[in-house]
Amino acid sequence: MKKALVVASIVLLGLAVTTRADEETAKKKSTPSAEQKALRTQLVEKYDTNKNNRLDKEEKSKMTPEDLEKWNKSASAKTKPAENEKKKEHQEKQ
Repeated sequence: MKKALVVASIVLLGLAVTTRADEETAKKKSTPSAEQKALRTQLVEKYDTNKNNRLDKEEKSKMTPEDLEKWNKSASAKTKPAENEKKKEHQEKQ
């Protein structure tokens, strides 16, 4: 009986710790600042050719390297660094 109680306690403690870790991870994800939002809005207005308020791959590929760098800095870690390098190489070829 004591063994079952100890095992159940350990399992519940483990679940509590992992749940707490998930909450901390969620809190660490930053939300864009007002400045970042404004910059993204300006870039969307400049490059959004189909006026859907989002930048598609084709639209992003037409960005200047400076604007692409601004876009990536203002992003909330949505774009991976490897993808950024591929985009820069693609733009240099054009």
